[in-house]
Amino acid sequence: MVKFASSKIKPYFYKNSIKPLQRNLFYIVFLTIFLTLGNQKIYSQEIPLKTDSFPAKNQIDTTKTKTENLVPVVDTIKTDSIIKKKKILESKIKRKAVDYEKLDQKKKKITLYNKAEVYYEDIELKSGIIVIDYEKNEIYAGRIKDSTGKYTQLPVFKQGANVVEPDSIRFNFKTKKALVWNSRTDQGEFKVKAALTKKENDSVYFMKGARFTTAKDIDDPEYYFQTNKVKLVPGKKVVVGTTNMVIADVPTPLALPFAFFPMTEKSRSGLIVPTYTDSAQRGFSLQNGGYYFALSDSYDLSVLGDYYTNGSYGLRFETSYGKRYSFSGNINLRYENLITSERGYPDYSKTTIYNIQWSHSKDSKSNPNSRFSASVNLGSSTYFRQSLNQVNVGSNLNNTLSSSISYSKTFNSVPQVNLSLTATHSQNTNTEQINMTLPTLQLSVDRIFPFAPKDGIKKGFFKNINLQYNLRGENRIETTDSLFFKPQMFRDAKTGFQHSIPISTNFKVFKYFSATTSINYNEVWYFKTINKEFNSVQNEVITRDVQGFDAFRTYSFSTGIGTTVYGTFDFGKDKKIQSIRHVVRPNITYSYTPSFEKYYDTYDTDGTGTIQKEYTRFEGGIFGAPGQNMSNNLGFNLSNTFEAKVTDKDSTKTEPKKIMLLNNLNFSTSYDMTADSLKWSPMRVSGGTLLLNQKMNVNIAATLDPYAINNSGQRVNTWNIDNGGSLFRMTSANITINYAFASTDFDGSASKNKQGTRNGGREDDLFGTNTDLSDRRQSQFVEDDESKENITEFFKYKLPWDMNLAYALTYSNNNREQKITGNSLMLSVNTDLTPKWKVGVSTGYDFVQKGVTFTQFRFERDLLSWRMDFNWVPFGDNAYWGFFIGIKSGVLSDIKWDKRSLPDRTLN
Repeated sequence: MVKFASSKIKPYFYKNSIKPLQRNLFYIVFLTIFLTLGNQKIYSQEIPLKTDSFPAKNQIDTTKTKTENLVPVVDTIKTDSIIKKKKILESKIKRKAVDYEKLDQKKKKITLYNKAEVYYEDIELKSGIIVIDYEKNEIYAGRIKDSTGKYTQLPVFKQGANVVEPDSIRFNFKTKKALVWNSRTDQGEFKVKAALTKKENDSVYFMKGARFTTAKDIDDPEYYFQTNKVKLVPGKKVVVGTTNMVIADVPTPLALPFAFFPMTEKSRSGLIVPTYTDSAQRGFSLQNGGYYFALSDSYDLSVLGDYYTNGSYGLRFETSYGKRYSFSGNINLRYENLITSERGYPDYSKTTIYNIQWSHSKDSKSNPNSRFSASVNLGSSTYFRQSLNQVNVGSNLNNTLSSSISYSKTFNSVPQVNLSLTATHSQNTNTEQINMTLPTLQLSVDRIFPFAPKDGIKKGFFKNINLQYNLRGENRIETTDSLFFKPQMFRDAKTGFQHSIPISTNFKVFKYFSATTSINYNEVWYFKTINKEFNSVQNEVITRDVQGFDAFRTYSFSTGIGTTVYGTFDFGKDKKIQSIRHVVRPNITYSYTPSFEKYYDTYDTDGTGTIQKEYTRFEGGIFGAPGQNMSNNLGFNLSNTFEAKVTDKDSTKTEPKKIMLLNNLNFSTSYDMTADSLKWSPMRVSGGTLLLNQKMNVNIAATLDPYAINNSGQRVNTWNIDNGGSLFRMTSANITINYAFASTDFDGSASKNKQGTRNGGREDDLFGTNTDLSDRRQSQFVEDDESKENITEFFKYKLPWDMNLAYALTYSNNNREQKITGNSLMLSVNTDLTPKWKVGVSTGYDFVQKGVTFTQFRFERDLLSWRMDFNWVPFGDNAYWGFFIGIKSGVLSDIKWDKRSLPDRTLN
């Protein structure tokens, strides 16, 4: 038998105290194993007694029987019925602390002090002090005081994805139940604080004296909901008893007997609370009420409606869909039935308007050789002017709606083939004219160089000869709002195919000139032509459609030669402007198209048959008609650019700074050699440049006519200078200036561009901003990073601002009227008066009409978790004001007050 001698252990030094420990070595080893590994079972091993063995004699075994008489022996000894004890701890407990770990064997407790941490299974606990009672299977965590007597190091309890930050906590790691005092936790967009929380299991919490809010500071929120009873299922729902809304620590009369809030990261279906409004012509109304369907993770649906007491109503269906790394899009369908006045009154009217919007984009990575996109905006021409649920300034002032749906595919063959199908729509909301292509087919074969070597440089006239093949087919429809998608719209459709084979080459002439030559062959197929004849009964010319296939073929020739000339004017390196560089690109082109009079016929203009006119049966075709007159033209074009090298203001820079003086200055005209008079066409002059650190964009254009006009305003074959005028007669001119700048341009930071609206208008605020009446939680101003910070100052000594200016001047002198037909200035300014107050204005002045253009004032106040704004259009056809205050959070978006005055629009 082995005996262990007792011995004293050297004193063990702690940071805060010194405690000499005297322990028997056997107990120390045993305690270490117990605390680290938990409770283990120990088994003894019996050593069998030694017995003497005797060798067996070679005798015959008389006990053997035949195998078929053997009966298997069953062991009648029962299995061990003793139930194994379950481990006290299912896993290891990991722990650490900065100051000390105190072990109390009698009370069976472990105390961790200062930045204590305990890890057990999926549970993490960090606190100032932690006490582990391994006899009761409990853990207590709380705060500690610092040198000033202030409580610090609040407990942070984390189990899975749930995090709780209380003042103190008591947790049983065997039953997983807990009591939490002054807990703070985030559940989705909500922040929840409770005086006492009871954790029943991993999925259910009961709270007493709780408040929940979407404010950032849960201890001092600007608003919260106070309740005494809460049942919380993390990640799923919150069910509360009697709840009262508190704003700025002041209870409000807004209360609910009970409430249910979904707490999930996924979308949930639910009701959308409508907004109450009133209109002088249509009475009281409820707008934007309906139901949201969270159909799946890939798509959803919102059904919204409006109802007015005079019988008007509106319906809207909005859906968004998407698949990661594949595609995304949204569809909006809007329909409104509008009634004005009462039935029987003379001003009674009833009309229906609608609008369809579809946006689809495909991720290019999903299939690089195949692309599909859609941008659709079509409907009633008067929708944005008459709709009671739209304050869309851009679409109201813009008179064009357009759509495009396209699919394209690339075949990686040799040569490469590109195929595309496109459906387009263009609608003028003033004239209500609609032009559509349903669809347009385009097929192109890449360039082929039949005489070029497989390897090597394509140099020379023959080696550079190349040809292509292009096919374009269209089904074009021209209609109006009243005939849209009616049978007559499709009967009037025009269909045709155009085949073109361009053959071209390029080569050098005299080393410095680049020459191009091309021959173009076109073949057009139509399935409907016309026939004109004089009807003696009706005594007029009748145009009749002829159904059937017909075609015409044309060809043309063109060539051109051009070069580039560089000129530099040096002023010296010691000058501010060191040099100016002038680049001139002259180009002369010649084109020839023969006459195709074989495709022309004649018809009688009266009953006598003496007067006849020529026409072509391909008249009015979508790809035009063959020309009857021969064309033999010379074209002249001269482009110029001007650059300068200036001394950089930064003295550390060794190289001069390059600036652009003129981006382009172009002159173009043509001479028709076959014309009998007026052979020269008017000269077109255009130019543009960027000024003021490329913030100001200036564009100019003018038309100069060398011929004079007679008293009736018609051009005559007389030079204007010979008629007592100047060399050229300016018939039209225009200049546009756009200037966008902001306070960030002067402090070196980058400015943010505004996003244009989807329905039309400009990308800047010169036409004002649009208002989405169904969701006004988002800011109408550009949000920067600074606005997201918690700023406490009342006034900014640096006011961030941005400004957009647009000036347009148009001059007309076709008939010597010398008139300014357009002269307007538009302005948009946005600024932050304080860190939380934003102000904006869009306005302008028309100097020709002598009146103020569309004007809009915008005011917004950031109330942390709330937002308040006021929009005002003081005058005009779109006069409007609207006030909104509401919670930014989507889960509480129905808590708002929205009051607005919609314009009483007259139905057309």
